[in-house]
Amino acid sequence: MAYSVDLRKRVVAGVLEQELSIGEAAKLFQVGTATVERYLRRFRESGDFTPRTSPGRPRLLDAAQEQQLKQQLEQDNDLGLRARCAQLKQSSGVVLSEATMSRCIARLGVTRKKDA
Repeated sequence: MAYSVDLRKRVVAGVLEQELSIGEAAKLFQVGTATVERYLRRFRESGDFTPRTSPGRPRLLDAAQEQQLKQQLEQDNDLGLRARCAQLKQSSGVVLSEATMSRCIARLGVTRKKDA
């Protein structure tokens, strides 16, 4: 997880305004020297402190589609993964594998446990 913008500002200010060395700033703020160097380089290049977006593939379902899936799960929780994938394809046109559907359902916090 990325460090907060506040910490990044304090690290850069420590080096530029308080004239701390990179090593001293790293020790003071409990981050690595490479981290301090990266923050300084990014600040000097763009004047920005915000962390970059994480790399990786974008999700196949957007927030609205996930909400639609959650509503479908709440209405009818008896369908299996294959049937759930077919239902989603029919309702929104999005094709998911069973493994991806399983991860989406887990991310939504829905379980298949039956009521007693």
